Amino acid sequence: MRQSYLTCVRLVRTDAASIDGLEGTRWAHPTVRVDTDASGPLPPGDVTFDVAGWVASRDFATFDLAVEASQSEALSIRGAGCDLARVAGEVLTRYQRWVDRRNAASDGPVFDAVLAAHRALHDCTKPLVRADLDHALDTWRWVLRLAPDAGLAAQLAALFHDVERLESEADRRVEHHAPDYQAFKDSHARRGGVLAHEVLRRAGIDEATAAKVRTLVSVHERRSDDPDVALLVDADGLSFFSLNSPGYVDYFGREQAARKIRWTLARLGRRGVRELAHVKLRPDVAELLRSARRAGSAS
Repeated sequence: MRQSYLTCVRLVRTDAASIDGLEGTRWAHPTVRVDTDASGPLPPGDVTFDVAGWVASRDFATFDLAVEASQSEALSIRGAGCDLARVAGEVLTRYQRWVDRRNAASDGPVFDAVLAAHRALHDCTKPLVRADLDHALDTWRWVLRLAPDAGLAAQLAALFHDVERLESEADRRVEHHAPDYQAFKDSHARRGGVLAHEVLRRAGIDEATAAKVRTLVSVHERRSDDPDVALLVDADGLSFFSLNSPGYVDYFGREQAARKIRWTLARLGRRGVRELAHVKLRPDVAELLRSARRAGSAS
C-alpha cells in the first residue's frame, strides 16, 4: 500500500501545442505542484501516463497497480499539449486520496488522531475493507474540492459515512439482496452515525462535533436541503463514480450496477452533476450513466 503523498504532476509535451485549462486542475488540487516544463529523462520512480494510452484505455487496473506500488511523490503525464491539462485533472481525480489536502478545520494533532483511529478500524488484508478505506479518504477529498472551507464535522462525516459496512459487509456485500434498497441504506446510515460518534469521542473529538457527525452520517443516504448533508451526498456520489464504479460493476454485475447508478445519480445535486461531467469513467460505466440519464429525462 502506498505510503507517500502525491505532491507533483509533471506535464511532458510531445508537440508544440500549448497547455490550456490548467486553472481548473490547480483549483481542484491546490497542494499539487504542476510542472509544465518537464523535459529530459524523468525520475525513474515516477509513474508515467501516456495521454493516448489513458484516453484509449478501457480499464484503470494497470494504472491503479502502478500508482499504488510507486512511492514517488510525482506522476508524469506525456502527450500532446492540448490534452495534458484535461488528462492531468482526470488522473489526479482518480488518485486524489493520496494527495495531502486539509484546511484550517482539519489541520492539527486532533485530526491526526482521528485519522489514525479511522485507519485502525480497517483490516486492509480484506479487499472489501481496503476498498472502503479508499472510498472514505476519496470522499473526504471530494468534500474539500467541493467546499474548500468545509467545517470539521463535514470532513469527519465524509471519513466515517460508511463505517457501518465494517460490521455488516467486511467479507461480502449484501446490499443487492435487500428487498427495499432505500430502507437498507437508511438503516446502514443510522447505525453508521452511532458508530462514528463512538469512535470520534474515543479519539478526543468534543461531544457537540461528534453529535453533529452522527446526525450527518445518519441521513446521508438521502438528498437534503441541509448544506452539510448535501455536501456529503455529493461527495459520496462523486467518489462512487470516480473511484468505485468499475469495481462495483465487476463485483455486482451490470444489472445491479445499473440500479446503483440510477439511484446515485438521483441523489446528486446540481453541484455534483456539474463535477461529474469532468470525471473519466470506464466505458461500461459511462454507458450505464447515459442510460440512467435518458431514463430520468423520460420519466
